[in-house]
Amino acid sequence: MRKIALQIHDRFKQAQTAVVVPHQNADGDALGSACAVFEYLQKLGLKTKIFCVTPLNPRLSFLQHSQHLQTDPEIFSDPALELIVVVDSGDLQYAGVYELIKNHSAEIINIDHHHTNQKFGHHNLVIPTASSTAEVFYHFLRHTQSKISHHMATALLTGIITDTDNFTNAATSESAMAAAGDLIRRGGNLNLINEHTVRNKTINLLHLWGEVLNRLKKHAELDMAYTYITQNDLTKNKVSDNESEGIANFLNNLEDTKIALILKETADGKIKGSFRTTKDEVDVSALAKKMGGGGHKKAAGFSTNGTITEVLEKIMAL
Repeated sequence: MRKIALQIHDRFKQAQTAVVVPHQNADGDALGSACAVFEYLQKLGLKTKIFCVTPLNPRLSFLQHSQHLQTDPEIFSDPALELIVVVDSGDLQYAGVYELIKNHSAEIINIDHHHTNQKFGHHNLVIPTASSTAEVFYHFLRHTQSKISHHMATALLTGIITDTDNFTNAATSESAMAAAGDLIRRGGNLNLINEHTVRNKTINLLHLWGEVLNRLKKHAELDMAYTYITQNDLTKNKVSDNESEGIANFLNNLEDTKIALILKETADGKIKGSFRTTKDEVDVSALAKKMGGGGHKKAAGFSTNGTITEVLEKIMAL
């Protein structure tokens, strides 16, 4: 890793402009990594922006530099743009920017930890054994002897905590715990992170969870528990789309099933699916990939057209 980290660091030092791209519907790891990369590049003197095809999740607005996130694709029309830094995305489709940058002259820096990563960058820093992209970038900063401010430490700690589900899922490792401990020592605000990512359930949200969990069923042949959320559920319970995240991770607590699946209707009429598992012999990213998505071996997702019933039938037939 050290060799490619130093090569990328040297490339950054030669550039003057960059756009950092977390994947669409950026979660704690994607946005935390993007905010840390943003500050690192600014310290090197680059004119830097953050772009995402979807708006900022208000739950993550506590992250320093998150206010710089832009959703206007005109950001890529700047002829002076030299580098596009894509974080936490296995491919450019998942990042949501394939059509926007497929013919762009800028070099792509790919920083990720998904084992399904397609190595789409001119420079690829991909460590599949890492718990999170935040952990990958933490090691990058250590290898390049770059200063980690308390804001960067909080952003990277957010990525590690959210992708390990607060150090409870299979992504938790000795390396992840060591990185988290060092980031706390450097000023990472664990209490602030927990306040916004763990202790963030409203009464309305728990009412929604009650309805969704009441629909929970099990497909015996696939050993898969599944349920769904509709837009009507969100409207009726006065819960925003961003607030409804988290049920998939909660379903990981089930002991009598190998796979957990939650489907959600999105505002634009698509169906978003999230797979989870705690079983070592199961790779849910393979299922997600067949549905046009991707992710980790233990946690993966996809987005597709159709109704909830149609998507369920397609999954059952895989």
